[in-house]
Order: sequence, then structure tokens, then C-alpha cells
Amino acid sequence: MKPDLDGISRILIRGVNWLGDAIMTTTALLRLREACPQARLVLATPAKLADLYLRHPALDEVIPLVPRDSLWAASRRLKTQSFDLAVLFPNSPRSALEVWLARIPRRLGYAHPWRTWLLSHPVPRPAAFHPMAKKTPGQIRRLLSRNQAGARPVVPEKAHHLYHYLHLVAALGANPEPLAPRIEVGTEEIEACNKKFGFAADPAISWLGINPGAEYGPAKRWPWERFAETMSMVAAQTACGWLLLGGGGDAELCARIERAFREGLARNSTHPPHLLNLAGRTTLRELCAVLKKCRLLITNDTGPMHVAAAVGTPVAAIFGSTSPELTGPGLPNDPHHRIIRHTPACAPCFLRQCPADNRCLSGITPAQLVPVLLGLLRQPSAP
Repeated sequence: MKPDLDGISRILIRGVNWLGDAIMTTTALLRLREACPQARLVLATPAKLADLYLRHPALDEVIPLVPRDSLWAASRRLKTQSFDLAVLFPNSPRSALEVWLARIPRRLGYAHPWRTWLLSHPVPRPAAFHPMAKKTPGQIRRLLSRNQAGARPVVPEKAHHLYHYLHLVAALGANPEPLAPRIEVGTEEIEACNKKFGFAADPAISWLGINPGAEYGPAKRWPWERFAETMSMVAAQTACGWLLLGGGGDAELCARIERAFREGLARNSTHPPHLLNLAGRTTLRELCAVLKKCRLLITNDTGPMHVAAAVGTPVAAIFGSTSPELTGPGLPNDPHHRIIRHTPACAPCFLRQCPADNRCLSGITPAQLVPVLLGLLRQPSAP
């Protein structure tokens, strides 16, 4: 049953917990704003993601939720604003408990075990829902022993998680047609990054980003040596600058890539490149600005992949254990981005760590990737 929107003036949206998922919700926020133009839209989100929504045109306020807040503390904070309606993007029981304890009278979210009773308006999963079902190590070994691809499950056209969030707000009467996820970055933010990180003043330099990490686990990470080799091959064919990107946990990984790249160039007597290692040095907003500067991002399937697409930067996305049909960058089949994948019989397995030989990633070579990158660099730059 669709909630009655008459008299609703204050809407709480409970945000998701991961960076990539947060980017995929931005189109649903825009559609919700269209459906409720006069309402005050307030997003409650983990504090680590709060700055992502600065400048977002759909929102009137962002409430940061800090990890140390108990369920009761978070609910009390929400209760003080007297919301008329809560829209829950996460599927967790906790998110439903927060708004139930906050006494928000209308609570809309996906029906899910252990929490449906907390919702006044549970929404069934869309017909195109496709689970991210993890394979067991035994299943993977059996599939690989057959040495053939076999039958693969058909992924529905609208299984991408972007549609998952759109379907939820469509239950309120919002337009379910997708928009490209979008994050706005101000010119002053880019200028501040230029000053802070010492970008070369030459405007002709095309900066290429490298994002070699993936917080989810090693089954998403292309070998670091192949990133370094790819950089060397591209540098031999086109003049560019390089930005190594990642969180604090990726600092050593990026340092290895930097050392290998510089050593390879020294052996080949190539002039020193423009290279900045920014791993662990950027805030979330600075990451958005730096990615906006990039002509192209080469990345695993991880949060910055989605950020790059949302700020308008073309992406070459390497997929291992996961599925681009579900979590690819930008709009599904966006021609500005490229998916690079190798699909043995066990892929996608959705595991954090491969119980076999990581062949979904080791089957992708720099020689395969470099022509893709050069093709993307020949595309016109985004405005």
C-alpha cells in the first residue's frame, strides 16, 4: 500500500553504510525530491559519508551518525525532529529499529526477515532483484575442475543496485526511470586541491588515476604489479601524469606501485613522470575533487570507482569476484566507462578472498587493458 503523502512535510532518509552504495542512492534522492518538492528532506548517514552529500540538490539537511552512538542515542536524535515519514535505504534491522524507536509514524523500507514488523509500509523486492549469492569453496572447486564455463544465471536488465533504490522511492510515487548518479564538485574545491597537493601548473597534463585497493577484500584487487606494468605501457605511448589513490590502508600498496613504476622508467631511460601518491592523504571531498581532475580512472570495483563516475570522469573498472551487472559504475551500459573482466566458471563468486587461484583477476593482463585505456583517452573530455 502506497503511503498517503498528504500532510507530509518532513521526510527522513536513512542512508547506507558504504561509499559505493551511497553514490548509487543519489539518483533515488533526486527522484524523491521531484515527488515531494515542498517537503523537507533530511538524510541520516554514517558520519564518514556525510561530506559526500554537500551540495546535493535534493537534500535540506544531513545528520551524521557517529559509530559510538548507541541505538537509543541515534533514535533520540531522530525523534527530536518530528519526522512524518522515514525511507530506509539499508536492509538492516537496526535501521528499522532506529526509526521505530524514534516514533516516526510512517516507515517505508524493503520487507526483510527480522524487520518487516517494524515497518508501516514494507515494500516487496522488485521483480528484477538478483541476489549477490556467495559460492562456497566446494562449489568453486567443482566448477573449476570441469574446465568449462557451463550455464550462467541470467541477470535481469534492471538488477543493478541503482534500480533497487529507485524501486523503493517509486513506492511513494516517484519516477522510477534512472538518472546518472551525480556528485557536484565546486571549482574552489579543485583549486584547493591544486594548492594542497602541488599539482603541476601545466593545464595540458592529463592526469590518470590509479585506485588499486578494495576494502571488501583481495578477491576484488587486481595484482599491484599489473597496475605498475600498465602505467609503464601507457606512459610509453602518451604523455600523462599519474595519481595513486586510496585510503590509509592502501598506502603500502600504492608505495609498491610507485617504486616499481619509477624503477621501470629509470631502467628504460625515460624522463621522470608527473606522479603523486595521494594514498591516505585526501578527505572524502578532496577525493571527489581529485577524481574530477582525472582524465580517466583505472580501478577495481570499489567506492572511488562510483565516485569517479558520479563526478563525470571515465572509468576503466576491473571486476573480479563481483558483478558489473549489479554494481557497475554510473548508469548501466554507460558508454563513457569500460568494464574489464575475465569470467571463469566460478565467477562471480562474491567472496572476499578466493579459495582457488584468483583466475578471474589473474586472467586480465596489462596487454588487454592498455588498448582499452588508450581508447578512453581518445574520447572527448567531459565538459
